[in-house]
Amino acid sequence: MYSRSQLRRGLRNPNLFFRELNRLYHRRLYSRKYNTSGVDIFYEDWDNLIVLDACRYDLFRDRYRGEGKLEDRISRGSSTTEWLRGNFKDEKLLDTVYITANPQFYRHQDWLNTRFHAVEHIWKEEGWDESRMTVLPETTTKSALEVAEEYPSKRIIIHYIQPHYPFLTEDKQPFDDEQAFFNPDEVDSWIQMMTGELNTDREVIWQAYQETLDRTLPLVEKIITKLEGKSIVTADHGNMVGDRARPFPIREWGHPRGIYTEELVKVPWLVIDNERREITVEESTDTQIDIADDTVKERLADLGYR
Repeated sequence: MYSRSQLRRGLRNPNLFFRELNRLYHRRLYSRKYNTSGVDIFYEDWDNLIVLDACRYDLFRDRYRGEGKLEDRISRGSSTTEWLRGNFKDEKLLDTVYITANPQFYRHQDWLNTRFHAVEHIWKEEGWDESRMTVLPETTTKSALEVAEEYPSKRIIIHYIQPHYPFLTEDKQPFDDEQAFFNPDEVDSWIQMMTGELNTDREVIWQAYQETLDRTLPLVEKIITKLEGKSIVTADHGNMVGDRARPFPIREWGHPRGIYTEELVKVPWLVIDNERREITVEESTDTQIDIADDTVKERLADLGYR
């Protein structure tokens, strides 16, 4: 059921109304909680899984120039929380260490009920860059290599936050000077763009999105040369940048959950074959951390999450 405020908002902004109709279509009237047509990452063959947050397949295909065989996969989500639900929920993964720059796993860890051998939250205090309001890819790379060395007999998942917003550009963010993008005191700016409240040229945003991936890819190439075993580079989901949704062809922005267009769920699957590592199962180590709720909320707001 929808609240009165949600109904009023939908009536004031027809695109939001049609977004919800598209979501009902893709989620089969909410009969599925994630994209059940997507691949289960833990049934795939890898020792190291490198995840680029919000990296669509076509962007990666056009920008990556390194080694490996590029394939594609369909993701189980159009948002990180859906991807986590579709792959991690109630799983016992004692052969795996999860290294993440995204706070979403920590935020939802209770209901996800996932048991890893260990989890490294890079976004906590020492890993967070206050000037760019994110975890820089250099920080993720350094931490991931250290953790991988500590756990040589475990499968490793390395979750970069890039090319997800905030964009890592040399200039200011590609939005109006007087209106901060993803200001936590304002409405989600992807929605503002969708409803016409915030006007920015699509090409400007695409360029910033591309530049952010370009900064990250050399670090991905570095990490795959240093990690032992078979590595896969993929994404949790893609991103819409003014592309047409379906079945109602409104222009979409960002990565709304429950909408499974190609731009959102077709992700890269770059295979780098190396001599395999021996993987062992062991009980969880004590890697629990306790971070204040306000800090978690602030980090997520800085990354554009509501």
